[in-house]
Amino acid sequence: MTLGRESAASSRAAHAFVAGLIAHGVRDFVVSPGSRSQALTLAVVAAQRQGAARVHVRIDERVAGFVALGLARETRAPVAMICTSGTATAGFLPATMEAFHSGVPLLVLTADRPPELRGVGANQATAQVGMFDAWTRWSIDAPTPGEQSVDWQQLARYAVNAAVGADTAGAEAVARSIRGIDVVAGVRGRAGVAGPVHVNLPYREPLSSDTVAPNYVPGAVPPTVERGATLVSAGLRTVLVAGDGAGAEAVELAEAAGWPLLAEAVSAARYGATVITRYRQLLRTPQLRNRIERVVVMGHPTLTREVAALISDPAVQVISVPRGGEAVNLGHDARIESRIAVEHTRAPDAAWLQQWLDAEHALAHPPQKPADDAAPIDRPTLVNAVWQATGANDRLMVGSSRLVRVLDDTAPARRVRVHANRGLAGIDGIIATGIGIGIGAGAGAGAGAAPTAGHQRLTGVTRVLLGDVSALHDTGALLLPRDEPEPCLQIVIGNDGGGTIFDALEVAATAPAADFDRAFYTPHHADLAALAQGYGWHYIAVRTNAELRAALALAAAPEAPRRSIIDVQLPR
Repeated sequence: MTLGRESAASSRAAHAFVAGLIAHGVRDFVVSPGSRSQALTLAVVAAQRQGAARVHVRIDERVAGFVALGLARETRAPVAMICTSGTATAGFLPATMEAFHSGVPLLVLTADRPPELRGVGANQATAQVGMFDAWTRWSIDAPTPGEQSVDWQQLARYAVNAAVGADTAGAEAVARSIRGIDVVAGVRGRAGVAGPVHVNLPYREPLSSDTVAPNYVPGAVPPTVERGATLVSAGLRTVLVAGDGAGAEAVELAEAAGWPLLAEAVSAARYGATVITRYRQLLRTPQLRNRIERVVVMGHPTLTREVAALISDPAVQVISVPRGGEAVNLGHDARIESRIAVEHTRAPDAAWLQQWLDAEHALAHPPQKPADDAAPIDRPTLVNAVWQATGANDRLMVGSSRLVRVLDDTAPARRVRVHANRGLAGIDGIIATGIGIGIGAGAGAGAGAAPTAGHQRLTGVTRVLLGDVSALHDTGALLLPRDEPEPCLQIVIGNDGGGTIFDALEVAATAPAADFDRAFYTPHHADLAALAQGYGWHYIAVRTNAELRAALALAAAPEAPRRSIIDVQLPR
């Protein structure tokens, strides 16, 4: 039976809003099931049936948020995540925070009670309006469907624009045109910088109906604001520091200017003619460090104290080119620019660059003999094996554990499609983010890519390199629906029995040994093989170099398992 006009208000509004999102480039929707959000969920499932969307269902909102984050990191297109009201909304907070600091476009769509049921003790009702404000580019409490005439597709358009850092001039106008709407804040952040947007969507009962879905018409993501480049001279003795999110733009700028490129392993910029991989050691060398006049920071560098000290030095000019919601400005006097280009009024200092390249070459390790196949694995061997195994069509997600620092110290120059949640450098959601990256890579990156049919296996391998504590923190992400596309995934766990990253911190010397082990090292006896079996993953225990090489190569075998957990035993 078809319900009346007012009874169908929730479904009609949801269909219109989803149609607007799809028309403006949104292809991926990550859904956590719930009652209050049922109209939205049914709308995106209908869009998937028409081939206009990809829907990914995750029962845990925290996992869902990080899957959405990984999808958006890889595709650079906005991804929408949908949940019901109440504590479900808080599950989206960790991924939203990371997306803000990393400059990743997310649409946080939270269903809510209507205004008359807020603050009166109604079931599953809490203070959702503005709850993500500190970490969103735009936040709005939409009208309850049926109350007034609302152009839901226009609302969707402005939400997408704000998320991708595009033109947001009309966002406030459309909000003001809706009577009683609560625009929690104006558009925040810098033009051209992506980030999360929160749209709170209240619904009254009935929460859904059998309203016929419209014909969803996919469109392109709105173009971002063209960032005008500020010209800087190439002549000063300058180094370019590339952190997470820097990418190819950092390589191109450093080569055009003739600047040493101090590239973190997770920057996706650790290659090119001017790259310096041993930058940490060289920044301890006075004859190089003390001659630096200017540093250009791209992305978010977080891995070394040497870089933090450099960009905090008041004697050094700092130009910061942000990729996330905050510019890197540790010394509080950096010049913030959206984009820079080289002005060759002075010739690049070729001798300056050559001095860095010569010093880098002097630090290079001599050719190593092949590792003993039967020898146990250490951390440098592990990270180098994963780094070298990741090919041109693969992806690498690196967790925020001890291993990422070993990788940064030892990885040679090589163009690798690498990701890391370094916006806040947390261990939360590492597996889920990697799974999102794998799905995004296999489904066809970018706006306009055709959705992938259910059960279809995706190509390429995505490796997630992380520690055992990070893995245990995110085991819920291992639960994957059987009817969704299956990326090729290798979760590579450096298992040293606890949080050994704390062994190198001050607390290891100040705390009693028993207290340190219990509260920081947190030894565990988790059975990773049983966890893998319970979630339907192939499990491989690795203890020697030969076993490690074989496990990593297994992804290329035609009949290999698509999802593997590689448990690498490491000494504390």
